[in-house]
Amino acid sequence: MAKKTDPNQERVIENRKARFEYHISDTLEVGIALRGSEVKSVRTGEVSLGEGYIVAREAPPTLELLNVNIGEYAPSGALGHRPKRARALLAHKKEIRKLAKQTQVKGMTIVPLKLYFKDGWAKVLIGVAKGKQAHDKRQTIAKRDSDRDLQRAMSRKPKGW
Repeated sequence: MAKKTDPNQERVIENRKARFEYHISDTLEVGIALRGSEVKSVRTGEVSLGEGYIVAREAPPTLELLNVNIGEYAPSGALGHRPKRARALLAHKKEIRKLAKQTQVKGMTIVPLKLYFKDGWAKVLIGVAKGKQAHDKRQTIAKRDSDRDLQRAMSRKPKGW
């Protein structure tokens, strides 16, 4: 029997690659300006955040989401959207200026972590990030493997317990 999905349950598109590639120091939830066909594509989960990044400008204060692929929505036909266009992010001026100052430090960037709907509005969780070096990534892999082994050992209880 086919599994029914709840239409009210929204998808959360997560950028798992970002947590592996970067040290995330600060996060902020912002709105995103989408077109109609983009909203439909996001609701179906046709989004890739992996290569995306955010540019913060101080004058005028703006946030722009770049290089995120939101797949085309087939029923929209010729009236659809370009999959990799720049999209405006919505935040307060004070927050944008703060992010812009943080990214002026060498090695700091802003990356999208999650894309989801909250009360019917599309939201993006963004994070101020600093790139990890190779040894940091190896440590992350080792920790993940040890946690996985520990979980396996804990799930195997001897008989009689």
